[in-house]
Amino acid sequence: MLSVPFENLDIFLGREIVCDERTFVRKIVEERRGGFCYELNGAFSALLRELGFKVILLSARVPREDGSLSPEFDHLALRVDLDQPWLADVGFGDLFLEPVKLIPGIEQEQAGRRFRISQINDSLLLERTEPDGSWKKQYVLTPQARGLADFAGMCRYHQTSPESHFTQKRLCTMATSDGRITLSDRRLLLTADGRREERILGSDQEWNRALQEHFGVVLRCATSTRSA
Repeated sequence: MLSVPFENLDIFLGREIVCDERTFVRKIVEERRGGFCYELNGAFSALLRELGFKVILLSARVPREDGSLSPEFDHLALRVDLDQPWLADVGFGDLFLEPVKLIPGIEQEQAGRRFRISQINDSLLLERTEPDGSWKKQYVLTPQARGLADFAGMCRYHQTSPESHFTQKRLCTMATSDGRITLSDRRLLLTADGRREERILGSDQEWNRALQEHFGVVLRCATSTRSA
């Protein structure tokens, strides 16, 4: 979470993102890039399994502004089973930095924010407190185990549909030890210890410099790398 950015830059470079675990790992580990949920959690699940953990891919639906839920497979999250189930998610942008227990009915705190999971019929609702203390829905999980291929349709949708928020603007964001760094089109947002600084970048050259300076990402015509 502190070294691999959440980003959608390949969409604007015209590079197809396919639901293939080896491709995800190669992009993040070898090419030193980031990605969105299917890529980040897909690669993270491969790492966890290689380390000996039992990992289950879960489908999640995200609340819309009108209160309805997005389609199944809109988001990929991970269930990791130890002595009890845990929810791990490195692909939702600004959410949590450490796993939370996948157990309904308890509140869990991280970095001053509280999380809770509620049983809603056959689904699980994840909520987080806002700065004012109110609860906000993050997504609804379907407990059924999924395969990576199940997410291919929505992965393609998010790259190609003008209605997808991933095709609306370039985004690269990453947590820091005291806040977050976000590059949203030409806006550079730096948050540290509750203080927020925003700057408008005046050119593509300045945007590329910010991308490299803050995220270590260098975009090239043929390949993209993230410096160590």
